[in-house]
Parts: sequence; C-alpha cells; structure tokens
Amino acid sequence: MIQSDGDGLRTRSSRSLLWLPLSLAVLALWDIRDDLQLLFDHPTVTALIFLLRSHPLAVAVLALQPSLCRRYR
Repeated sequence: MIQSDGDGLRTRSSRSLLWLPLSLAVLALWDIRDDLQLLFDHPTVTALIFLLRSHPLAVAVLALQPSLCRRYR
C-alpha cells in the first residue's frame, strides 16, 4: 500500500521493499564467490586487494548493506 508522508512524497509500506537490499547482497556475494573462496583458502593481502580492485561495485554494495537495510526497513 502506498502512503503519503509529511513532505508530500509517496512511500510504500515498511516491509514491502526489504527484499531489495537483501537481493543486492545475494547478487554481490554471487559475483565475488570465486574470489572469496580463494581468499578463504589462502588468506593473503594480494587476494584481498585483487578482490577489492576487480569487484568494486559488489564490495560497495556489501559495505553499504547496513545503510540500505535501514533505508528500506
């Protein structure tokens, strides 16, 4: 259900969009699954730097998950 807030903007009910940040997190983890496996098997600084430099969008989505969940809760 769409409700109107004080500023005249229309927002959805509180739980209807919580799937959005959760699905973004799942997709980000799916994108970096191979690099995470390498990092867990052989934890090195080089593997971490490669993960951060080769998947910046996935890392940003995962880093911003708390903010996204608060925004859509």
